[in-house]
Amino acid sequence: MALALRINGEIHEIATDPETPLAYVLRNELKLKGTKLGCGLEQCGACAVLANGACALSCAKPAKLFEGIEILTIEGLAATEIGARVQAAFKKVSAVQCGYCTPGLVVATTALLLKGGPVDRESAGKALKDQICRCGSHDRVLKAVLIAAEQN
Repeated sequence: MALALRINGEIHEIATDPETPLAYVLRNELKLKGTKLGCGLEQCGACAVLANGACALSCAKPAKLFEGIEILTIEGLAATEIGARVQAAFKKVSAVQCGYCTPGLVVATTALLLKGGPVDRESAGKALKDQICRCGSHDRVLKAVLIAAEQN
């Protein structure tokens, strides 16, 4: 069965089982390797993508659930004003250790800023509650969120 998915501004017709989790479709079918597979249970956040501007975890959700939705992966974020700003803030404060969780953190931060409204350390922490960094860079990540939010 073919799925039509709009990813990073392009429609992709993908011949795959519609029950295949989106993260696997992104990585294996479309070769978009930025979306990471961490736990496979939507508990670590490494698989985060933007779905119609909201953070969505993709390692367990079937790709068919994303039909008709605008999906933006980490590869597409740099082309957006807020996504580029978030990436620059992460770089500025060295909010990256091994980098495995970073795409999910950047996606979740972008989703937070897309919502609008004030952002402080507490709201940033709540927005990133589903993101796990095993290297312990959360303090720098929160600094990056606040820097990116200042420009919002």
